[in-house]
Amino acid sequence: MLSRIRKGDLVQVISGSDRGKQGRVLAVAAQGRLRVERVRIQKRHLKAGSKGHKTGGIVEQEAFIDSSNVMLVDPASGKPSRVRVKGTGDRRGRVFARSGNAVPESSAR
Repeated sequence: MLSRIRKGDLVQVISGSDRGKQGRVLAVAAQGRLRVERVRIQKRHLKAGSKGHKTGGIVEQEAFIDSSNVMLVDPASGKPSRVRVKGTGDRRGRVFARSGNAVPESSAR
């Protein structure tokens, strides 16, 4: 299965309290959840020594959001667009529905 949204893609939030924000996808989890930089920031209170933190404190971290709440941003126009999966011969690739251009491969893999 070819995923429509991958790690490193530039996306824009289309619904929720962070609507309109753009950022790169930091992580993709199961069930279509993803973590986007600077979107849905949560504060976590950590004890000293837990999870590799030598000093405790309050750490800000992005939370997971549903993939249905984001759209990929077309670099040609700077606007969000739906993504289609098209096959040419024996290869399949992602294509922007608005412009028809191929989705550029993300550098963070």
